[in-house]
Amino acid sequence: MFKGKKGKRILVINIIVFAIVYLGATVFVFTSRVGATEAAGGGNEIAVAAAYIAAALVTGMGAIGTGIAVSSAAAAAIAAVSENEQNFGKSMIFVAMAEGIAIYGLLVAFMILGRV
Repeated sequence: MFKGKKGKRILVINIIVFAIVYLGATVFVFTSRVGATEAAGGGNEIAVAAAYIAAALVTGMGAIGTGIAVSSAAAAAIAAVSENEQNFGKSMIFVAMAEGIAIYGLLVAFMILGRV
């Protein structure tokens, strides 16, 4: 899609953002459960706020990734179908696979919010 220095820079930024979101999700999914009473008096307001931020980032980045993937896959699917109409089913599978990225982002967000 992108070539040269711009493509490398975008790839590095995506890897860094993914690592940050993945580490944040891992920390908040596998740490102890934070209840509402603990958050009110136990000083865990920062942990609860960070959990909400991590859930928002996971959902947002998943949606952005889905948009990028679907735009490329749908353009290729339209081209394949215009050449041969029997390629419709095969090409829609790839578009649906790209949609899975957003679903995975939502699942991770629900896992994070389930621990708060």
